[in-house]
Amino acid sequence: MLKFIIPLILFIILAVFLALGLNLKPSEIPSPFINKPAPVFSAPKLNEPEEKLTPADLKGKVWLFNVWASWCVSCRAEHPVLNQLAQQNAVFIVGLNYKDEPNDAKNWLDMLGNPYNVSIMDQDGRIGIDYGVYGVPETFVIDKKGLIRHKHTGPVTAEDVQQTFLPLIARLQAEP
Repeated sequence: MLKFIIPLILFIILAVFLALGLNLKPSEIPSPFINKPAPVFSAPKLNEPEEKLTPADLKGKVWLFNVWASWCVSCRAEHPVLNQLAQQNAVFIVGLNYKDEPNDAKNWLDMLGNPYNVSIMDQDGRIGIDYGVYGVPETFVIDKKGLIRHKHTGPVTAEDVQQTFLPLIARLQAEP
């Protein structure tokens, strides 16, 4: 009898873990950076490589930090959503062009539209590593004090913008 009960118990335990896994949302990967200062960088601007941007340049602003690349299929899927968000002027959007060729990135933005107030280059991926980027696209919301307040893994959808990003951005912009 015991030889039938043990496999049944193991099967039930495995089924419970699989069921729990099916309810997980891959875009909600927890980040150890939430409510911590955004990692410091100094990166060349995509359209003006002689100029650099640092998080200190953005202090006092709520900003969206979107990691993207011209070779990224999911980035292409989220790009119209970012273009619509940019038209609303709800938040300052910084693009991190990740492990990409500058000319490919510029052509991609020329062809699909440029939602970014500024885009910076991360050709070697060091900034992405500092931010704990798993892959592209990923998007961070950073508050006026330079703290990361939200991380979204995967393409941003119109629903994400309406339900998560815009309410969070409005709340953060209302903070002193």
